[in-house]
Amino acid sequence: MQDLLFSDSRRFFALLGAASLGLIIVALFFEHMLLLKPCILCYAQRACVYLLILVSLAGFLHKNQSLLILRIYMGLCIAFIISGMTLSIRQLYLQNLPRELVPTCGPDIDYLFETLPVLEVIMIAIKGDGNCAEVLWSFLGISLPGWLLVAFVGLLFYTLVSLYISKKLHSKSL
Repeated sequence: MQDLLFSDSRRFFALLGAASLGLIIVALFFEHMLLLKPCILCYAQRACVYLLILVSLAGFLHKNQSLLILRIYMGLCIAFIISGMTLSIRQLYLQNLPRELVPTCGPDIDYLFETLPVLEVIMIAIKGDGNCAEVLWSFLGISLPGWLLVAFVGLLFYTLVSLYISKKLHSKSL
């Protein structure tokens, strides 16, 4: 099992990218097949996963990388995973607020991007709105952001272990 997960740095980036791609496929399934409309925090969490895919792809394609570059790629992955975890926790917080404390619903994300600067849209996305407090789907009593948080924790654990043994991973890649 250890050889499967930690054989070299390319395997690490391939598995991390594949897992992230799986998360996006599930999100798109929920949106287009089950017709669940994502809120602004959902889009922000997806952005973190997309960035994780891009860094994984760059790390996978970058041949003959130094140990420092490998660790920089892993550090970027950790940053995007922690950002996604933070957004998931924020959405879980909003979902568990009493009804009278839930923020008011905001405009659609397309409208926000048309009328506001990008930085302001990002700040609105981080805060969330009333749409983010709505639980559209749950499994075993855990809503979608809860399951995404579980996935982020798993990805973070895998990345941290890989970072810890990165010198060994790097030497096997050469």
